[in-house]
Amino acid sequence: MTGIIEVTLQTVLAFTAILVYTRILGKQQIGQLTFFEYITGITFGSIAGVLATDIGPQKTWLHFIGLTIFATLTYLLGWISLVSRPARKIIGGEPTVLVHNGMILEENMRKMRYNLDELQMQLREKNIFNIGDVEYALLEPNGNLAVLPKSQKRPLTPADLGIPTTYEGLQTELVMDGEVIHQNLQQMGLDEQWLQQELLKRGITDLNEVVYAALDSNGSLYLDVKKDQIGTISDITDMPGS
Repeated sequence: MTGIIEVTLQTVLAFTAILVYTRILGKQQIGQLTFFEYITGITFGSIAGVLATDIGPQKTWLHFIGLTIFATLTYLLGWISLVSRPARKIIGGEPTVLVHNGMILEENMRKMRYNLDELQMQLREKNIFNIGDVEYALLEPNGNLAVLPKSQKRPLTPADLGIPTTYEGLQTELVMDGEVIHQNLQQMGLDEQWLQQELLKRGITDLNEVVYAALDSNGSLYLDVKKDQIGTISDITDMPGS
């Protein structure tokens, strides 16, 4: 029983430490992590795992101190990378050109341990099936491939055709899971009474029925309710009964 209590307490400590330290270190999507940041995250989790399961008061605090030191070093390294461009290049690396004007740079491919199959796969993911259509392809420090198609192979845009466009801002969320976001209403110069009137226009009398409501820059209100009026829902699966 004592062992279970110790593991429980140490797990709570490790969980809390990870929550606090990751909030301090900042948020980043997995796809945006460099290889070094990825390895750092794995090591951070490994230390926390040992902290949660290695029983013993002395060991607990030693592991906690180790976790704290590692988090501090990671924070300092991130700060140095933020203020120093040379350090950022050393720590995170730089993009590497793999394709230039439709020609594959084999030497750079070898340096990056990158093969033709990987190159073609990532190009196909960007709807490019002919390497000759690529002006530049750069391998980013996080492993993603950035591609600039040749000008004659790029999709047309309104700017290419000289067509003027209107400004489109972000939607402002007004309701999330039936709860009104009063701060956003105030920022838009609106109130809950206006929102209720808009809902009544759409035949909605209970705010709890609204899953999501957002207002765009043109003043159009988007609503999604719990009971959607959908006739037939398309089934894209091929498994019977799923």
